[in-house]
Amino acid sequence: MIELYLDTADIEQVARFKQCLPLKGVTTNPTILAKSLTGLRDLLASLAEIMGPNARFFAQVVSTTVEGMVEEAKKINQLPYDMVVKVPATEVGLAAIKQIKQEGIVVLATAIYSAQQGFLAALCGADYLAPYVNRIDTMGADGVGVVADLQHLINQHRLPTKILAASFKNTQQALEVMKLGIGAITLPVEVAAQMFAHPAVQPAVDQFSKDWHGAFADKLSFES
Repeated sequence: MIELYLDTADIEQVARFKQCLPLKGVTTNPTILAKSLTGLRDLLASLAEIMGPNARFFAQVVSTTVEGMVEEAKKINQLPYDMVVKVPATEVGLAAIKQIKQEGIVVLATAIYSAQQGFLAALCGADYLAPYVNRIDTMGADGVGVVADLQHLINQHRLPTKILAASFKNTQQALEVMKLGIGAITLPVEVAAQMFAHPAVQPAVDQFSKDWHGAFADKLSFES
């Protein structure tokens, strides 16, 4: 089954969607944390309280050298949660991923903008790959197409990695990548809310209620 994550540091929204969606966990990045003005340790403690002991959390290194990324990854991995370390799929990042995997740490290669970039990260041992669907679209390329090519490469070469598609502006983008059989997806709060929202839903529910109460007043279904 596809792994579903929220891409946020908003505790209230995580609690909201935990009640109605089968969330596997939460993804973060340096920008999300900076905007929330919440440090990683404080955020993780709050998330774990909401999500429970089986949740998986993603945290990104901010070091810029191979040695720094590796050491930072070790520290993130030592946190008392199911952690995945995010590393940008740059030349430096790929070198770091190779070393981090030697430590047995679960890694996501992030900031992926092309299929070949993601494929190389997979060959370096990345457990997850995060192509930026909407960001690719805004650059004039085809985000869903990049994900399709990358999934094809993974299947063809039987690589033990999962695509965790990220960066969505609308539900259609999310739907199209899920149709490709990807292993995971992370949604911003606003797109997650749109997934089960439709202008026709509430009027239909209201009509059901009106018709029922018109015929049976305040009785519940099993009392009729």
